[in-house]
Amino acid sequence: MSEPKSHSTWRAYSYAWITLAFFLLSIAGHWIFAWFAYAHEQAALGQPADAGGYVVEVARDTLENWQSEFLQLLWQVGGLAFLLFVGSPQSKEGSDRVEAKVDALLKIVDREKGEATIRELDDRYGGRNTDQPEQHMP
Repeated sequence: MSEPKSHSTWRAYSYAWITLAFFLLSIAGHWIFAWFAYAHEQAALGQPADAGGYVVEVARDTLENWQSEFLQLLWQVGGLAFLLFVGSPQSKEGSDRVEAKVDALLKIVDREKGEATIRELDDRYGGRNTDQPEQHMP
C-alpha cells in the first residue's frame, strides 16, 4: 500500500496564492500608473510632484475603490468560497446522517462484521458527540 501524498502549502492553497498575486500586481500597477498621472497633473499645474501629496491622493482613491468595489466583491465571492471550504452549517451534512449512511453500508457489505464494527466504533468514539453510544436498530 502506498503512503498518502503530502501536499505543499503552495498546492493546497494555489487559488489563494494566485489571487494574492493578481491582487499585488493590480495594486502595484494602480500605484505606479497613479504616480505618472499625478506627476503629469502637477506638471500641468506648474507644481512639483511631491511624494506626500501623491500618497494622500492615491491612498484616498484606493480606499474609495476598496470600499465601493473590492470589499463587497471580496465578501460576496471570497466569503462564500471560504464558508464552503471550511464548511458552514448550511453546507455540511449532519454527522448523524453521515453515521447512519456508514452504518447502512457496513451492514450491506457484511451484516455480522458490520454490526461488530459498528458496536466497536460506538464504544470507542461514543463519548465524543453524545453521552451514550448510538443505539442501532438490528
